[in-house]
Amino acid sequence: MSNPVDFNLYLITDRHQVHAGHTLFSVIEAALRGGVKAVQLREKDLSTDELLPLAQELRTLTRQHGARLLINDHVDVALAVKADGVHLGGHSRPTEAVRRQVGTEMLIGVSTHSKDETLTAFEQGADFVTFGPVYTTPSKAAYGAPQGLSALAEACMNSPLPVFALGGITSNRAAEARAAGAYGVAVISAIIGSAAPESAAKSFST
Repeated sequence: MSNPVDFNLYLITDRHQVHAGHTLFSVIEAALRGGVKAVQLREKDLSTDELLPLAQELRTLTRQHGARLLINDHVDVALAVKADGVHLGGHSRPTEAVRRQVGTEMLIGVSTHSKDETLTAFEQGADFVTFGPVYTTPSKAAYGAPQGLSALAEACMNSPLPVFALGGITSNRAAEARAAGAYGVAVISAIIGSAAPESAAKSFST
């Protein structure tokens, strides 16, 4: 694909986890100051009409910081705000169909939970995958027991695509994930739920 995966810290939003005293916007702004170079807008309970103005705000903000913006599932919103990509989950439209719609200039990330799913994502035209949950985490409890580092390592070894470890990732665990072969890490609560999101983001690069 023509768009490189030029980031290794992938921030995923969840406004319900924002620490008291912050807004989702202020958290993301702080995280971008802290070095985050890719943000996935993932607010599953918002309608397209509710999501669009938020996506427009984040598109402006991410551009100001030279960061990428991906939209979870809502291809229409991604196209409307000229996002850098979309992220697809298990209940999204098929990756192949989305690739035909968005062309080669837009990144496509895909959530995976097994090494076979990472290979399927590659075959269908994805640019990168998230794999998890690696560790125990409330936000990914619906996806079953944690996969662990050995499953992550196996997925990374067999994937032609960059793999981002997801689920229970903290700055301390990020090093373990990368040692297992992960290209990068995807983070929700360790930054979104932090009282000091800029410092939290910086901790992933040290």
